[in-house]
Amino acid sequence: MSNPLDTDIGTELFSSYEAEFKLVQADIVQKLDQIPELSGEPRKAALSLAERALEEASELLDNMRLEKQNIPSSARTKVNQRLRNYDTDVDGYKRKLRGLSDDRAALFGGRYTDSPTGSSSGGADAHLQQRQQLIEGTERLGRSTQRLKASQALAHETEAIGASTLAELHAQRNTIQHTSDMLLESEGYVDRSVKTLRGMARRMATNRVITIAIITILVLLIIAVIFSKFR
Repeated sequence: MSNPLDTDIGTELFSSYEAEFKLVQADIVQKLDQIPELSGEPRKAALSLAERALEEASELLDNMRLEKQNIPSSARTKVNQRLRNYDTDVDGYKRKLRGLSDDRAALFGGRYTDSPTGSSSGGADAHLQQRQQLIEGTERLGRSTQRLKASQALAHETEAIGASTLAELHAQRNTIQHTSDMLLESEGYVDRSVKTLRGMARRMATNRVITIAIITILVLLIIAVIFSKFR
């Protein structure tokens, strides 16, 4: 089933983190289910791997929380609920792992004792544990570096899109400004045309009045001439 966030802008990296988290989550569940069947060194190795997977899951959750800021507000409610569910799952895995780690009898098998014996093998175990921690730290650093590179690539892509959008907006602004100037110029032409038409209308009205006055005077003169002949 497709992720509903995949169609939203700014959620590609979040969806990538979430998909990776689900894979790590399935791996954690599998490891935790296998640990009760192990003892001794295999159990210690399995516990270490489970702990490493939990740390990776926590890192992915932190990255998802950061990337959540780029998700549209309309989708953040569902995202917040999913993050809370993921946090609850991870906390449950951590409690289960602590319980499995506290079972020292299963962890050390027949060699476990409450007295501090076996000191000769303690240094080797500590050295092995330090080496494993160093390897785990290097792997986590590598994964973090890869995610950082992905974030930087997305940031560069977003910056390029923003620059292109600004260029388009600038071109549209120039077009709008040019259109506004043309409208102002056209408005000036219209005002002058209206004034000219009004002047012509006034002259036509004046000519009409003069014409009517002349016709009236002519009629009166004709009447006067006729009246004088029949007088």
